[in-house]
Amino acid sequence: MNINWTFGRKIAAGFFVSTALLIAIGTVSYLSINQLITTGFWVSHTHKVLEEVANFAGSLQEAETGFRGYAITGNPEFLEPYETARTEFPKILHDVKELTSDNPAQQKLFDQIEMLAREKFANQKENISFIKDGHPEQAIKNISSGNGKRIMDEIRKLTDQAASNETNLLKKRTEESDATVSNAKSTILYGTLICLIFVIAAGYLITRALGNQIGAAVGHVQSSSAELQAAASQQASGAKEQATAMSEISTTISELVATSRQIAESAQRVASIAEQNASAARNGDVKVGNGQESMSAIRRQVDMVVNHMLDLGRKSQEIGAVLDIVSELAEQTNILAINATIEAVGAGEAGKRFAVVADEIRKLADRVSNSTKEIRGQIEDVRSAVNTTVMATESSAKAVDAGAKQFAEIALAFRQIGNLVGTTTEAAREIELSTKQQATAAEQVRLAVTDISQATRESEASSSQTLQTASQLASLSSDLRRMIQAPVG
Repeated sequence: MNINWTFGRKIAAGFFVSTALLIAIGTVSYLSINQLITTGFWVSHTHKVLEEVANFAGSLQEAETGFRGYAITGNPEFLEPYETARTEFPKILHDVKELTSDNPAQQKLFDQIEMLAREKFANQKENISFIKDGHPEQAIKNISSGNGKRIMDEIRKLTDQAASNETNLLKKRTEESDATVSNAKSTILYGTLICLIFVIAAGYLITRALGNQIGAAVGHVQSSSAELQAAASQQASGAKEQATAMSEISTTISELVATSRQIAESAQRVASIAEQNASAARNGDVKVGNGQESMSAIRRQVDMVVNHMLDLGRKSQEIGAVLDIVSELAEQTNILAINATIEAVGAGEAGKRFAVVADEIRKLADRVSNSTKEIRGQIEDVRSAVNTTVMATESSAKAVDAGAKQFAEIALAFRQIGNLVGTTTEAAREIELSTKQQATAAEQVRLAVTDISQATRESEASSSQTLQTASQLASLSSDLRRMIQAPVG
């Protein structure tokens, strides 16, 4: 068993294997008992077959005895056993054949017995008829022939063979039943012993592993005790540090009192000057706001200029396209005109067909005219756009002038602020010196307070942890003693 496993895993493994063994033993026992039940059923079945064989053999014997009594005495009372046997024999034989339906050899024997029994009953019935009809000599003759005895002997032989077969089968099934019982006993006995041995071994190993791990835990307890002593020592050191830090705080507080007075006097002068600065700053804010509005107007005007310039460029591109069309039309017109002239001169009377060419020339001329008009319109648009751009530029210039004036006023306001700031410089220097002293003193206070706070927290945490650990160690030691009941080495 792996010593690194936890208690839960070790116990679970032991129970798992034990359960597996019990399941295996139970399964084998169940199969053995089931086999035993099956074998017992077949043994009982064989006994029943033997009983039925004996019944029909006895029935034939009763029929034979009743027939002989009637043949000798002529008394009809002797025929009652005969009639009973003759009536019940088919049912008995049918039951036997059903019981041995799984045995072809027995079925064949019982078929032969049935055929002989019918022949025997027919022979007896014939002899009985002779006797009843007053011809006993004929019945005696038939009986003396030995045919009936021969049939009966054959039936007995076949019956004995069927009984012998069933006896052998009964012996075989009895042996199988005994073997199954022996296997079941062995399985239960040895399986139980194996399971018991495993449980004992698992218990021993788990107990030993438990003792070893508890011993290791006790070692950890001893280590924890040493850590507690170290923590107590740290607490003593922390107390000393707290005393020293408190002394430093007292000195630092005295320095802070003197420095605070100087800061208060300087602060009064700074407050008055700061009020003036605030007023000048408010005026400056108003002027700056106006300047921002002017600059926004300038920005809008500039945006207009940009848009119009873009429009101008777009119109120029359209003019270029129209000029390309005019050039193309001019070339085509010239070519058509030359062709029309040549054709008209060379064709004579047939030159009429060149009227179509002339018509095309006129259409192209129209296109040239229309394109020329479009060019003129585009040029007019360009001029209008240029005029608009000029006007927008002029507006932008005016806005820029207004912005310049506003920013001049802003500059004047900020010059006033600069004068006031100069006045506050000396006070600011005094405040600076006082502030430095105060910052140094405040830093010392902060460090001292931080040290005290940290030491206090560590002391509290250490004390709480020490108490908790001590309680846990006491409880753990008590539990360990009860569990192992032996000194830890």
